[in-house]
Amino acid sequence: MKRQTNLLQQIAGFENLLFAFYKAKRGKILKNDVVAYERSLDENLSKLGNDLISDKAEVGNYHFFTIRDPKVRQICAAPFSERVMHHAIMNVCHERFERHLTGDTYATRKGKGTYAALDRARTYIGKFKWYVKLDIRKYFDSIDHNVLKIQLFKLFNDNKLFDLLCRIIDSYQTLPGKGLPIGNLTSQYFANHYLSDADHFAREKLKLRGYIRYMDDILLFGSDKAELLSCTKMFMEFVEDRMKLQFKPIVHHQTSAGVPFLGYKLYPFTVKLNQRSKKRFKYKIKQYDDYLKSGRWSEEIYRRHVEPLVAFTQYAEARNFRKNVLTYQ
Repeated sequence: MKRQTNLLQQIAGFENLLFAFYKAKRGKILKNDVVAYERSLDENLSKLGNDLISDKAEVGNYHFFTIRDPKVRQICAAPFSERVMHHAIMNVCHERFERHLTGDTYATRKGKGTYAALDRARTYIGKFKWYVKLDIRKYFDSIDHNVLKIQLFKLFNDNKLFDLLCRIIDSYQTLPGKGLPIGNLTSQYFANHYLSDADHFAREKLKLRGYIRYMDDILLFGSDKAELLSCTKMFMEFVEDRMKLQFKPIVHHQTSAGVPFLGYKLYPFTVKLNQRSKKRFKYKIKQYDDYLKSGRWSEEIYRRHVEPLVAFTQYAEARNFRKNVLTYQ
């Protein structure tokens, strides 16, 4: 694949930075840092553009906080100026990342997403007798900086851009030379790209006819159990050797027994919520109701948060569960 050149000038262009500002601002218009940035918008964008060109753009000044979803996770929030920069980078680099991905990966892509991945998995359930489910152990924390940098070097021939991407990567680590911060737009792109060579290996070398990846959640399908497990072993060895990752214990069974994927249990003729999704729904609904009753949230903010939770349950056969939870809050 031909490497892309002359991208940093495009990233630092005022119109691109302005577009990035409006994307970074979305859903955060009343935040103090957003209001302050917009108050001197032209000046701030001009400074960011100059800093990008002169290799002085700041990276990594993260604010850390913990969320319970109900699983405990540490989130890294970059300053608003850096979030504008991340959007500016990906406005220009998005297409290059996209071109390297196969049609089998569904996270953070237009026209893809959770429900498209689930729909594809359900078509495979109807075609194949066996499945294998793979999960990477502590995926974001385990991404190897050197491996990622080599991957990005193959994509981008703009040395200044490559140096900037490397500085963003090096601004965070869980162990020396490891990890990406959950919360950065750049992290989403990097993490999705990191396993793209594995996608190509699954399709082009292993010739798997049933394969889906949503970030680090991976499903392999086949009609013959022994052949599928053999392909799974080669796939895991490829990922562990090339990407320096470790897998959780694999899950494999007949598709008729139900396929666990993205918070659901998929069956040939129905979809159910898994127990973790039910627990999360109950937890979040109670939390949001408490925010509303205490006055911390307005009705409008409450509605914006509850609607996607309800929509998630509506994909499954969960009407009675949903009704019971919402009735007794």
